[in-house]
Amino acid sequence: MPATLTVRRARVAVAALFLTNGAMFANVVPRIPEFKTGLELSNTALGTALAAGTVGAVLAGFFAAGVIRRLRSARVAAFGMVLLAPAFTLLALAPNGLVLAGVLFVASAVDSVVDVAQNAHGLRVQRIYGRSIVNSFHGLWSVGCVAGGVMGSAAAGLRIPLALHLGVAGALISVIVLVAYRYTLPGPDDRERPAASTTGPSPARRLTGTAVRMLAALGLLAACGALVEDAGASWGAIYLRDNLHTGAATAGLAFVALQAAMTLGRLLGDRVVNRFGQRTVVRTGGLLTAAGLGGALAWPTVGTTLAGFALAGLGAATLVPAAMHTADELPGLPPGVGLTVVSWLLRIGFLVSPPLIGLLADLSSLRVGLLAVVLGGVVTAILGRVLLNRAAPAGPA
Repeated sequence: MPATLTVRRARVAVAALFLTNGAMFANVVPRIPEFKTGLELSNTALGTALAAGTVGAVLAGFFAAGVIRRLRSARVAAFGMVLLAPAFTLLALAPNGLVLAGVLFVASAVDSVVDVAQNAHGLRVQRIYGRSIVNSFHGLWSVGCVAGGVMGSAAAGLRIPLALHLGVAGALISVIVLVAYRYTLPGPDDRERPAASTTGPSPARRLTGTAVRMLAALGLLAACGALVEDAGASWGAIYLRDNLHTGAATAGLAFVALQAAMTLGRLLGDRVVNRFGQRTVVRTGGLLTAAGLGGALAWPTVGTTLAGFALAGLGAATLVPAAMHTADELPGLPPGVGLTVVSWLLRIGFLVSPPLIGLLADLSSLRVGLLAVVLGGVVTAILGRVLLNRAAPAGPA
């Protein structure tokens, strides 16, 4: 279906939502040491406060589908971001670790609902296009993370007060989001689904056994994507430093290699998916992840390790968007339910991944623990057969 000016503007609006969402949290990351120092927190207290954010995101994920059905995805995605802005300013004003944990809990809870909403609206726009465009949105989210991290690092280096930095960043992001909201798609979120105009609103339906099995498979696929991303973020530098005895600067390149390759893969992923189908691309990517990091662990050098993390990031680039797309198109489910479940299981994957690899490392070695990523690649190659291969076309408007 040819994209009208309205639809093209909606695509740009969704891109802006993803970009600013990535930038929001990333502005905080470079300044986390200041929370520890300013509030005189121990490592355990800081870790507990940060974990509160993950818990808030997991708990709030249950309610995303209901909120989106009631308020519509565009409103939740845009105004949820506006609600996040003052929350980040409150982080700078937290008087102790307990309040810091509470603010992170609430902010991450809102963000988890926003995440589902922006994906739901992005998939709605994709449905009109009739071809894959969602990978580019996730790529722009990664670009936003980099931009936000640079902003936060610059603010820290210039010693800009934390409250001023986060307040200005939040205000800027809010303005961008409110402008973007004006160009999102109007009307109900299921307007473009096949037969939506003739069947009317879908009544509440019970999950069938097939739908439950599909959601479980898609959730496991999304968790495999979380496993790959977290391996670079949580363990890449430690592996290079402790196992390969590199300096701190070189050790940090593991995360950079994975994220750079993943960002590139997402920005270019739609072209590849539209040519070969996302099922083929994801299953091939799973094999690339397994082979890349597996080879790096078999022949451990700095060069092979950095290449292995890069190949893992490239291989997993389209995995999460593909799982979300297939979940959103599952028949027999109310709009947003499949996407909410997979997003929730993705966050569970991020919650479970660090202690899983850490436990394996303590029982044997980190080199053995990272084999979990290789296994994740193999599981992706096997389970990837459940994915839809092409973007679903829009139904009659």
